[in-house]
Amino acid sequence: MTPGKSSRNEPEILEMPAQKMAAVYARGTPGQVFAQVLPALYGSVYTLKFDFKKSGGPAFKIAGLRARYPDAHLAPMEEWTNVIGLPVPEDTVYLPQKVGGAEIKIETWEYGTVAQILHHGSYEQEANSVERLHRFIIDNGYKIVGVHEEEYLTRPDAKAPRTIIRYRVRKK
Repeated sequence: MTPGKSSRNEPEILEMPAQKMAAVYARGTPGQVFAQVLPALYGSVYTLKFDFKKSGGPAFKIAGLRARYPDAHLAPMEEWTNVIGLPVPEDTVYLPQKVGGAEIKIETWEYGTVAQILHHGSYEQEANSVERLHRFIIDNGYKIVGVHEEEYLTRPDAKAPRTIIRYRVRKK
């Protein structure tokens, strides 16, 4: 099954390739951080897209926003590290910094074997989906080897938000 295309909210295990990302790092609650850094992230990636087009390079579609929370299980939400990214083409070697306030970096997010679940509903209601996914991982003989990641399939203000919750995993 293609990541980001799951139509069920049942947990699943699948393989994902590594992905080159435009990423920004910030600390604080996601709602607060996103408002501060998304203009810089999207400004950089959209400028890259238009620069590729002007130079005759390959066109690319800007895919869904992803975020990783490496210390969410260790710190209060106000102190979380947010790593927020947008996929970019594999041959990307630079990112224009169009909007100040946040440095946008190029990095590769490793995947491989992942466990994920499609969560329907608000971010505040994710706990049950996360618990179901954790239970599914353990019940299927896997352990988590990566950080908590979310891929946002809808806008935050959507009537019915949809979010993929994902972890890198491996067999015990």
